[in-house]
Amino acid sequence: MTTGRATPGSSTRTLPTVEDTEALGRELALNLGRGDLVILDGPLGAGKTALSRGIAAGLGVLGRVSSPTFVIAREHAPSGPGAPGMIHVDAYRLGGLPELDALDLDSDLEDSVVVVEWGEGIAERLTDRHLHVRLIRLPNSDVRTAEWEWRTGRSSPIRSRSSPS
Repeated sequence: MTTGRATPGSSTRTLPTVEDTEALGRELALNLGRGDLVILDGPLGAGKTALSRGIAAGLGVLGRVSSPTFVIAREHAPSGPGAPGMIHVDAYRLGGLPELDALDLDSDLEDSVVVVEWGEGIAERLTDRHLHVRLIRLPNSDVRTAEWEWRTGRSSPIRSRSSPS
């Protein structure tokens, strides 16, 4: 378990509360800017949206952050000139590459940080480098563990989502 500020590289942290998950998001945002892709992975209830709220707070974007499950993608405007916006995507319902391409996230990366929940195996192709965050909820507990690392290289395999992993 790491303590202190979240830094680039590979790290792990135990998150006892939702507030701790949001705080990690704010810390990770300190190392994010326009063109960065964040892929959030983990089972239902692991804290992906809470982490997204923290990232949004750290970036200072406008608007309430909630799960984009039914709208697929929500755009959060930057707080001022020169600041990045944030595009918050739920890739769970996307059937594959054509639906991802239809969202035109490559263009959004020019001005925003793009955060993709359920994005592993589908969103990596958007950029050559991304922050991958895996959230795990401990059995019979509200405690989560977060593991994060910067990954390089575009992946091409696209898997269909028929059920949560």
